[in-house]
Amino acid sequence: MNSHLAEVDKTETGIPGLDHIAMGGLPSGRVTLVSGSSGSAKTILAVQYLVEGIRKGESAVFITFEEFPEDIRKNMLSFGWDIQRWEHEGKWAFVDASPQTGMPTIEAGSYDLLALLVRIEMAVKRVGATRLSLDSLGAIFSQFADQSVVRQEFFQIVAKMKELGLTALITAERVKEYGEIARFGVEEFVTDNVIILRNALEAEKRRRTIEILKFRGANHRKGEFPFTIMPGCGVIVIPLSEIQLEQKSAQTRTTSGNAMLDTMCGGGLFRDSILLISGATGCGKTLLTTEYVAGIPADDLQERSLLFAFEESRDQLFRNASGWGQDFLEMERQGRLKVIAAYPETAGLEDHLIMIKNYIDEFKPTRVAVDSLSALERVSTLKGYREFVIGITSFLKERQITGLFTSTTSSLLGGESITEQHISTITDSIILLRYVEMFGEMKRGITVLKMRGSKHDKDIREFTIDEHGMHIQHAFSNVIGILSGQPKHVPANEISRLTDMFCNDPGHK
Repeated sequence: MNSHLAEVDKTETGIPGLDHIAMGGLPSGRVTLVSGSSGSAKTILAVQYLVEGIRKGESAVFITFEEFPEDIRKNMLSFGWDIQRWEHEGKWAFVDASPQTGMPTIEAGSYDLLALLVRIEMAVKRVGATRLSLDSLGAIFSQFADQSVVRQEFFQIVAKMKELGLTALITAERVKEYGEIARFGVEEFVTDNVIILRNALEAEKRRRTIEILKFRGANHRKGEFPFTIMPGCGVIVIPLSEIQLEQKSAQTRTTSGNAMLDTMCGGGLFRDSILLISGATGCGKTLLTTEYVAGIPADDLQERSLLFAFEESRDQLFRNASGWGQDFLEMERQGRLKVIAAYPETAGLEDHLIMIKNYIDEFKPTRVAVDSLSALERVSTLKGYREFVIGITSFLKERQITGLFTSTTSSLLGGESITEQHISTITDSIILLRYVEMFGEMKRGITVLKMRGSKHDKDIREFTIDEHGMHIQHAFSNVIGILSGQPKHVPANEISRLTDMFCNDPGHK
């Protein structure tokens, strides 16, 4: 193996997340095919690639075969991209090959693209462009019936762009999300690089993903990665591959907001830990969340709490907190609390993840709560939901922020939720809240199921709720089956017999 072979230079796209999965950017001086179905964001990506180049001091050319330049200017203003201003500054040039009204295109004789290539070269030299986007191939070649002609003309376009030293994007349509790479079946063989955009429908939910199929002579990350489109930003790729298990572990502890729960947890929560509170509706999850966000020390002005609520409105949360003796309004006035309330259905899960990250970067909290995480299950596929959970927990750990999530169980007396299935292995602590039916009366129980890196109380304790909050009391005695949702009172002598049986059986610990 020749260790002296030069690596292919890459051009940073500037598109958030894309350069990570591209391992540095697009191969410089080469043409990348961006293929996708309708609504997969091909045009936005092609424009954004040029915009990011202009922000770095480069110039760009956009060749349009479908939309009129004026339509592109208007549409892209929603992202804050003032293309007209860049045109006046000599940083952006359009090559308008869009169809003219009442002028049908007819294939005749040995038509070629020589005139178009001349216009492209003139535009590139006029603004000194280093980046170029062409949107889209289908509009050019739909007039040609012969595939050999399509391949020949496409090869001319690619060759001209390489001759001009451009790092270029060319968009192409595909009919199916998982089928032929592009419509004509030759595009991927002429270009050096291929990126596929998908907007797949699964369980009545749309999910956008991006995949780098090939980079000729250059490395890239494999597989599909979710992305979203945000106003004011454009395309944002969310690469799980950037998550690395290199987070530092804090030894210091912080309060959960409940003194008895701190004792059950062995002295409180580790500052960079992730806590999951699981329980049925109405059993106290929001109360524990309220005590947690209000539990920051009054004399520590550096401590801030950020609460994301996906089931209750802001006013409802403030009213509930007041009923439990917590003044959220005063905390908010002091700049020590921020509450964001939104219905899950207002955005896709990728949008929610970006929103959460942005609020964390802006507010810089020391503790974050999400109530409830399981409410977000409704707006995503299981794969997308798991990626969301991994993304948010790793983000909090990287910044050493204490995180609390709530999860609603499927039945009143217990049972594992989808959230628990996807988050239990990556959380540091799990607290279970359960209803316990005893002698015709409904009681509540709490236990610390898991506390990574620390001893903890293993009892299932009864708790009550009043206007002062949650009061954790004594452990349930002579009761079995609480966590399974089938509590049963057992006489003391039977408990002793069962204990002896388990202790004497080598198969049990």
